[in-house]
Amino acid sequence: MEIFEQLMGGFATAATPINLMWAFLGTALGTAIGVLPGLGPAVTVAMLLPITAQVEPTASLIFFVGIYLGAMYGGSTTSILLNTPGETGTMVTALEGFKMAKSGRAGAALATSAIGSFVAGSIAIVLLTLFAPAVADWAVQLGPPEYFALMLLAFVTVSTVLGKSALRGLTALFLGLALGLVGMDQITGQVRYTGGVLEFMDGIQVVLVAVGLFAVAEAIYSAMYEGRTVSTMNRLTRVRMNRSEWKRSWPAWLRGAGMGFPFGTIPAGGTEIPTFLSYATERKLVAPQHRAEFGSTGAIEGVAGPEAANNAAATGTLVPLLALGIPTSVTTAVLLTALQNYGLNPGPQLFQTSEALVWALIASLYIGNVMLLLLNLPLIRLWVKLLLVPKPMLYAGIMVFATVGVYGMRQSVFDLFLMFAVGMLGVLMRRFDFPIAPVIVGLILGPLAEAQLRNALSIGEGNWSVFIERPLSLGLLLIVLLVLITPRLLAWRRRA
Repeated sequence: MEIFEQLMGGFATAATPINLMWAFLGTALGTAIGVLPGLGPAVTVAMLLPITAQVEPTASLIFFVGIYLGAMYGGSTTSILLNTPGETGTMVTALEGFKMAKSGRAGAALATSAIGSFVAGSIAIVLLTLFAPAVADWAVQLGPPEYFALMLLAFVTVSTVLGKSALRGLTALFLGLALGLVGMDQITGQVRYTGGVLEFMDGIQVVLVAVGLFAVAEAIYSAMYEGRTVSTMNRLTRVRMNRSEWKRSWPAWLRGAGMGFPFGTIPAGGTEIPTFLSYATERKLVAPQHRAEFGSTGAIEGVAGPEAANNAAATGTLVPLLALGIPTSVTTAVLLTALQNYGLNPGPQLFQTSEALVWALIASLYIGNVMLLLLNLPLIRLWVKLLLVPKPMLYAGIMVFATVGVYGMRQSVFDLFLMFAVGMLGVLMRRFDFPIAPVIVGLILGPLAEAQLRNALSIGEGNWSVFIERPLSLGLLLIVLLVLITPRLLAWRRRA
């Protein structure tokens, strides 16, 4: 009852005209930022910190959180329509969403993305309201062995599920892991695998690789091979979901929300792991009559689940930020800076010392989530008109869009050459049927997994038994073995 009264007080503050204006500006700007590859909410919030320094703290933070949530929504738009992920959390959406767009179902893909984001975001906000301190307390009990086992599970699950061959999936994964090792060692600070190229010292940018493998590779591959196949890219049947798609989407939304929120609350969780795991889960659980849609014409579950997981995880990152003062993503680290700029120290005492601000911020999440739904659903008709653009102009636009986005990250011409090189690699992978997603998984999680592995071995004084002495890490490792062994046993049984 006390929580309900505090939340109502938060709504009274967040629903003032000035705060509603900041919430709308944040969600609208965040949606636009999500569409642009390379910029991202963290960079945007960091750039706007000096500008909003004179704004009242509650209004400023509502604005920043609106940008954060809006970027999660907007990133799916170009993933579905142009195969160009605006955010790392929407890379999985491109796998099935773009295939749905090519088969004339862009409207349904955008609709399930927007509604799924709203449903998962709402569930995550309710859980944030009710269980923030308890969930954060549980999350900080996880140590390096558990994190490493969790990432190993993500590696194995994605590599064995995606693509027609587990060997090709693992090959793509190890390619991503190799790319992730380039640059400065996170622990020792030593530079490695740069070949003397100074631009590699900071590592290879994830967004650069994602744009190269998805957008640039798509444009080049289409230019080289489009004339040999019949494409349905310009055919659009409708801009809404039918009854069957609604029926197939809602279980995926709930599963995605259930996966995304816990991952958001743990350090090194982020939005990437739950989206990949959600995609792998939906691919396993899809009804037999729809299984052929995955990887061909596009399965709506492959959009609904990851988008729900993405937005639930984004909301989940606010739990440890507010309850413990621990940022679990780049954007929440910038939000932590914003809080500290106003003399606020997130943590257990924040709910007592700045109760009105915290509950106004939580209430603004409910308001912003509704605003995003109302903002995105009417725009579906506008967005799908992108597919009516003639192919030469469309793919030329994609190349310009990708070039501007990547160059805007560091204003580096070297990044552009690297992006096109990665794009050619993506063309070869498509030509020989290697899955692209494991490369991104290895690149994102490889450095994190390496750091957690070394930290775990430090805890165990070099003894590998540290991974089986802790119940949770042991359980996760057993799941990894099951994922690897079970398909082989089933195949052997079928042959027998």
